[in-house]
Amino acid sequence: MLDIQKIRADFPILSEKVNGKPLVYFDNGATSQKPQIVIDAIAKYYQEINANIHRGVHTLSQLATDAYEISRVKIQHHINAKFSHEVLFTSGTTHGINLVTNGFASILKPGDEVIVSSLEHHSNIVPWQMLCEKTGATLKVIPMNEEGELIMEAYDALLSEKTKVVTVNHISNALGIINPIKYMIEKAHAVGAAVLIDGAQAVPHLKPDVQDLDCDFYAFSGHKMCGPTGTGILYGKEEWLNKLPPYQGGGEMIKEVTFEKTTYADLPHKFEAGTPNIAGGIVLGTAVDYLNHIGFHNIHQHETHLLEHATKRLLEIEGLKIYGTGNKASVVSFNIDGIHPYDIGSIIDKLGIAVRTGHHCAQPIMNFFCIPGTIRASFSFYNTKEEIDIMVEAIKKAKTMLS
Repeated sequence: MLDIQKIRADFPILSEKVNGKPLVYFDNGATSQKPQIVIDAIAKYYQEINANIHRGVHTLSQLATDAYEISRVKIQHHINAKFSHEVLFTSGTTHGINLVTNGFASILKPGDEVIVSSLEHHSNIVPWQMLCEKTGATLKVIPMNEEGELIMEAYDALLSEKTKVVTVNHISNALGIINPIKYMIEKAHAVGAAVLIDGAQAVPHLKPDVQDLDCDFYAFSGHKMCGPTGTGILYGKEEWLNKLPPYQGGGEMIKEVTFEKTTYADLPHKFEAGTPNIAGGIVLGTAVDYLNHIGFHNIHQHETHLLEHATKRLLEIEGLKIYGTGNKASVVSFNIDGIHPYDIGSIIDKLGIAVRTGHHCAQPIMNFFCIPGTIRASFSFYNTKEEIDIMVEAIKKAKTMLS
């Protein structure tokens, strides 16, 4: 079992007060808090080795380059990529998805089909819509059921020789539902389609093994897994990354430039034009080390207890409905009959409790349930059952005020 109080001491912000009340932070699905070791690592980079990478022969540049590439290798091992050059640094999941859709613009043609799911975040819908509009391909959607799970029979029926890409999130940001991605990847590959997995909500809770999954692309953000904002990773199989054209042109991504012709650098630099977020890339490796020190088995066990406790306590409230009741991660998305989610969120914020309200950049899900949005409490390994009890009592108070 985790020593939660010891872990909480690693996170300075958890001792803060909001509106005069101790902070209860349940908006981890939007971004996680940062441990002191990550905060210190950012300062350490700028204080000790700040320099541009890959370009200088001087000592600081070499130190910064080494630290950046060591971080890439850490992440390679963390997700079990075959090669370090299959790990691309990005600014986040959205950047990674757009990099892939840009590449497929030269591959797709009219009559081809792209399959997305009903559970997607807008960042895994809109880029594919834009791609289909540009190429003449057709966007197909896997439907969901009342439990918030994707209907696999419908998915199987959508697949055909026309399917060129399947893209789905590993875990739904709005509902916490865990999708059966290994099955979905196998079925997609059987018809010759490439698969991109949006892992933004998965990586705080589990270690994805990209070789075991056999996905072609896996995108995630650093800021949701205790790392800095503006950081992310796109994993891509070597064969696919070699096949796709560069996303941006500029320095670093070139091998040779003349006014007549430019040749591109080898992987991963082909997709990493310009000066990157060097500090962020280095410190993302620090965050990965921290999470692995805590242990993902321990994280899963603790968060499962939090989810079970939160579900039990919230269902004590009359008129409360939870959306997404299938196999899921530590997220509870809910409403109370006759009360707008924004109103509940605003009141409990005055009591120091941070939850997310709205459509969570997943409007198709809200349209399916015919609701304007939900109240979403998303938990992390540094949260406690006592904090959940505080939230439940605050919601009861808010309900009384609004009824």
